[in-house]
This record gives sequence, C-alpha cells and structure tokens, in this order.
Amino acid sequence: MRQHEPSLPTNRAFVVQFRAETELERGRWAGRVEHVVSGQATHFASLEELVAFMARVLTAVRAQSRRKPGGGSS
Repeated sequence: MRQHEPSLPTNRAFVVQFRAETELERGRWAGRVEHVVSGQATHFASLEELVAFMARVLTAVRAQSRRKPGGGSS
C-alpha cells in the first residue's frame, strides 16, 4: 500500500439509488448506480447487474492506477 493512501479512496466510490418498487428482502433490486469520479452510470434491475457494473468500473480503475507512474497495486 502506498504511503498516505486513503483506506476509502474516492475513485472507488459509488452512489446507488433504489427505485420505490425495490424489495431487497424479496430479491427485487432496481435503480441507478453512478461512479462518483468518472460519472459513469447505469440502471440496474437485479443485484447481478449492479455488481457487474461496479466490477467493470473497479477493474478499469485498477488498470488505470497501474498505468500511472508509481501506481503499484491497490
């Protein structure tokens, strides 16, 4: 881990907004998710879609940090 690296870096932050008809206890997930730093966003209709979007963005964030000088692994 790099010196002074925050434990919760903003490039890994998301805003998740759930639709009114969401019923988590029944497995009904619906809403919108946005990556705070890049502004990339999508609507989701399942937990799998939500997690898949977040995984794609975080994979790109990790690849980008590795390309930067001194980027190392996070």
